[in-house]
Amino acid sequence: MKAPDAAMLVEPALGAYVAGALAADPPQDHCELGRLHILDTLASIVACRDLEPARLAQDYAVALSGDASAAAATILGTGLRASLVDAAFASAMTAHGAEINDFIPSAFVQPGPAVVGVAFAVAERHGASGADLLRAVIAGYEIAGRMPKALGVENLRKAGLANHGIGPIFGAATAAAILLRLPQARMGDVWTYCAQQAAGSWQWLLDVEHIEKSFVFAGLGARAGLHAALMAHAGFRGVRGALDHPSGWMRGQLFSGGDADRAYLVEGLGERSELPLTAFKRYPVGGPTQPAVEALLGLLPSIGQTPVQSVLIEMPGRWQAFRDAAMPALNLRYLTAIILIDGRLDFVSAQSLERMADDEAARALMARVEIRHDPAQEAPPPAPRPESARVTVRLADGRQESAFVPHVLGYPTHPMGRADVEAKALDLMGPSLGPKRAQTVVDAVAHLEAAESPLPLIQLIAR
Repeated sequence: MKAPDAAMLVEPALGAYVAGALAADPPQDHCELGRLHILDTLASIVACRDLEPARLAQDYAVALSGDASAAAATILGTGLRASLVDAAFASAMTAHGAEINDFIPSAFVQPGPAVVGVAFAVAERHGASGADLLRAVIAGYEIAGRMPKALGVENLRKAGLANHGIGPIFGAATAAAILLRLPQARMGDVWTYCAQQAAGSWQWLLDVEHIEKSFVFAGLGARAGLHAALMAHAGFRGVRGALDHPSGWMRGQLFSGGDADRAYLVEGLGERSELPLTAFKRYPVGGPTQPAVEALLGLLPSIGQTPVQSVLIEMPGRWQAFRDAAMPALNLRYLTAIILIDGRLDFVSAQSLERMADDEAARALMARVEIRHDPAQEAPPPAPRPESARVTVRLADGRQESAFVPHVLGYPTHPMGRADVEAKALDLMGPSLGPKRAQTVVDAVAHLEAAESPLPLIQLIAR
């Protein structure tokens, strides 16, 4: 990471980029990726809409909004309506109701739930077109991914501030500001109210039920970012040049050294994109657990019906978090057990607290799974964060089966193509919508730019 330029101003370029987004002509590869990430997020909403984090957020939003006749936007995946902010909040929480939506591993953010949730709510409320919606989402992803890197990913970690909350706040605010058609002169007010709300703690790692995690990764960013844009739209003013002021938030002591890189926030805006750095999750589990899951699934034919004596998983990074996680979709010992017992991995079991607590066969097998750090799989900076795993299974007949997965399809180094993302979306949406309706959603997103309104798409994924 390059040394921060203390004299560099970022607000002028950032404001011009956001204010000019609707008139811009994004590169076609950016548009293609934008459509695929919208589809991936909508599919996640459909798959997660009946899970507890989603239901809690939906009920909360409707309760806050009062009389439904005064509601302003649809909670995605449902027929419920709530006030603009409440609807966006609930849509974002629903999108991250489980471990299945997209993420940017280099920034430690999951932009889709907050950015897409806010963009659809504002587009519905303010009559935006499908093309406008797509441009807002592309820009929202851009800023959500850039902001943590500009502040310093390691700086945020040392401070105990979750990138997962801060990045999406700025990304959601960006999408909202674009669809509210705020002029460049008001963008500074958006950023200053984002900075005042920038929050999120790494204590989400201690969460068990995925409710607080859904809030930090999704609901927080959607609510705070949309509030910032709406406040500026309503005339609220704040510190001028907050991101550039010598005593402002972004130039504070926390972000003035370490791996901060202010230039990253604006370099190549509109040309170089964060979208190719955004990963799709192939499996309904946490990002760093995906390689081990793929290795285990690949070993199943070799294991057959032979009893398993022990399993060793070697991986880079924060391996302890995935050995000891209280959340099922992050706990590699639990995921290993149910894969070996079921001969597959399904969405429901991967999220099941009840099964992790009460399935005696799974708990017995979990005790024979060891997770270990492998320094050889680490990559020195500034190489991308490694996403790999080696799995060794010892069988009761004396055999040993092993597999090394250096990456999983969907990571930025080995991206999914359109066919892969569409197949995943159909798999997630099919059980709720039926194959024909799910395919109609896929086709509608593929032709989003031709849509006069997002309403038909919103109605397609509603109950």
